Amino acid sequence: MTGTLQLLRHGEVVVLSGAGLSTESGIPDYRGPTGAFSRNHTPMTFQTFTSNADARRRYWARSYLGWRQMTSAQPNDGHRAVAALQAAGALSGIITQNVDGLHQKAGARDVIELHGGLDRTVCLNCGDLASRVELDRRLHEANPRFTAHVARINPDGDAELADEDLLAFEMVTCLVCGVGPLKPDVVFFGETVPRERVERCFALLDAAASLLVLGSSLTVMSGYRFVLRAAELGLPVAIVNQGPTRGDAKADVRIDAPLGQTLTQLADALGAAAPSP
Repeated sequence: MTGTLQLLRHGEVVVLSGAGLSTESGIPDYRGPTGAFSRNHTPMTFQTFTSNADARRRYWARSYLGWRQMTSAQPNDGHRAVAALQAAGALSGIITQNVDGLHQKAGARDVIELHGGLDRTVCLNCGDLASRVELDRRLHEANPRFTAHVARINPDGDAELADEDLLAFEMVTCLVCGVGPLKPDVVFFGETVPRERVERCFALLDAAASLLVLGSSLTVMSGYRFVLRAAELGLPVAIVNQGPTRGDAKADVRIDAPLGQTLTQLADALGAAAPSP
């Protein structure tokens, strides 16, 4: 942990966080031992969502219930420690692959949500951005008697429900154009992260002193590319994750330990206090 502490003391650290940071808040990751992929969960793909109306209805029925559990999730010690490190001036930026908004709930500022956020919806016809709270209200009005038992919640807010629970669900359309379809403002599997968002992340790295990866296996290129960029720039890379990652060979510091405990110890060593959310 000494190497990571030295990087934080130097400052200008960019954080890249993944699903492993939110597991202590009750949101499972994809690739951990109890993650979504270990249960044979198949995430919704962009191609399926955009081409299949029945798939969209199934997604929204599951997400209608899953989002309520996601939005009630609270930041854990890891999120609070990251916010404290930012408030203390150790961090120059936070990039998250997560869509749960827990960094912001913990008081972090100016978080770049690489894969978007579940708290917003986008119309695929007219591009209107709207609040997920408003959609939830409208879905409740359209489905006043829709209830189902949520077997599990997944990292993308997609709850696992029995097929028979999905049949009666009614979806609503866009309030602006009346057509839709509506999609959560997140990057699905098979979809490309907007180039402008990637460039903002690269700009942060270009001005940084080091990269700190938290709770990401770096399996997908959307996150791993920042480790490659840091290596090209000659920046030190520290990785804190339980289990191996794709970036281990490029890491200058590697910690395999629970994130909440480890990050709290780092924040305490710097005398960093968490801000009020």
